Amino acid sequence: MKDLVLAKTRLSGVLTSVERRALAQAMVEDVLAVLSSHQHITRITLVSDDPGASMLAQKYGADCWTESSLGCRGLNPLIQCASERLLAAGEEPLVVLHGDLPLLTREDIDLVLASQQALNGLIVGCDSKGMGTNLLAFNAASTPRFCFGADSCAAHIAGAKNTGVAVQILQRSGIGLDVDEAPDLQCIMDELHVNTASNTAQLLYNTELGARVTLALTAMMGDTESGGADLIDEVKRGIAS
Repeated sequence: MKDLVLAKTRLSGVLTSVERRALAQAMVEDVLAVLSSHQHITRITLVSDDPGASMLAQKYGADCWTESSLGCRGLNPLIQCASERLLAAGEEPLVVLHGDLPLLTREDIDLVLASQQALNGLIVGCDSKGMGTNLLAFNAASTPRFCFGADSCAAHIAGAKNTGVAVQILQRSGIGLDVDEAPDLQCIMDELHVNTASNTAQLLYNTELGARVTLALTAMMGDTESGGADLIDEVKRGIAS
């Protein structure tokens, strides 16, 4: 989890810095809530230097490791170091996922775990555009070379094939829809009615903030004319499970 003060800067045209922090925390809590309530998840480790991360982890029964305690910097080295430490302790299989997946469900995790067990390899949960990676599931023998960033889905798949590791792509809306830009947030807003008890829904569904965000998104999409609408349609098609 990135320091929440620095989170979601690409949404600055829609949300203030305080609101962006609130949204980022709500989404992380939704992910932690799914993981902590899942019967087959035995340990959760939150990696973050955010000042409130330890309290957040404690709320959901998770461990919290600071980035500084891992002795490295950058997303990929941090994930590699954390994974190596967990695998050395016999914790496998591992599921690595980002904290901005507000539509994640228990059924998504069910499928991830079942798929990894059946494949005995690497599961790549791609984003809604099929380019980024939002989730990886693997055991010690199929640990990938982590390459989160541009076109990471293809890079993770290529890396697995190059080392003879069985690999499978998993596309589901709960895994695929992360929130980076305004069209992503629009798609989230459209789905909040499915689970109004979620932290993200409590923040944005039928609230004053939600109404203002809807107006801002409508104006923003209107400014881009048909291009904005086409992009939203493309994203929605991409997350069909």
